[in-house]
Amino acid sequence: MRRFNAVITVLILVLFLIHAFLGAFMMMDVTANTYKITARACATLTIIHALIGLWLTGKSLWICHKTGAPYFRENQLYWARRISGLLIMVLIFFHSGSFTDHTGGIFQLKPFNTARLIIQILFILSLALHIISNVRPMLISLGIKKLRPHQGKILFILSVILLFFTAAFIIYYLHWQSM
Repeated sequence: MRRFNAVITVLILVLFLIHAFLGAFMMMDVTANTYKITARACATLTIIHALIGLWLTGKSLWICHKTGAPYFRENQLYWARRISGLLIMVLIFFHSGSFTDHTGGIFQLKPFNTARLIIQILFILSLALHIISNVRPMLISLGIKKLRPHQGKILFILSVILLFFTAAFIIYYLHWQSM
């Protein structure tokens, strides 16, 4: 199950990057298409990933209850991963509803106000925490044995990419404020 989840995670990451780059370029007026199919496929796989995560978390909680030894202090990174994943699931709903409104058969852009910007930045921060804290377990699940040479490069690249996405949201916000 964990290996299957790791494969789904890689697919989610690829689809997320495609969706996020296209969205960032659109918010910066470079392109006009975000390919909704990519976003929907990513959301579907994310739901499957979340259900697997909930099942594994439930299993862990059941074992903690059964043994009477939760070891929460020793497993803080594990719980940070679970909590950041739960936060992503909450914020993904706000993200999906932040940009367009479908009223009477007409799609309209919603004004991108300060509250929406804060929600998007929180979304990126929770994604950063979740992705960065799970790089090592994902590489292990995929059978990549030599983690040290790859881990730092992956973390750096992901950090720069997430910073780029944050900048795109800020540019989009500033564009709305100038109108």
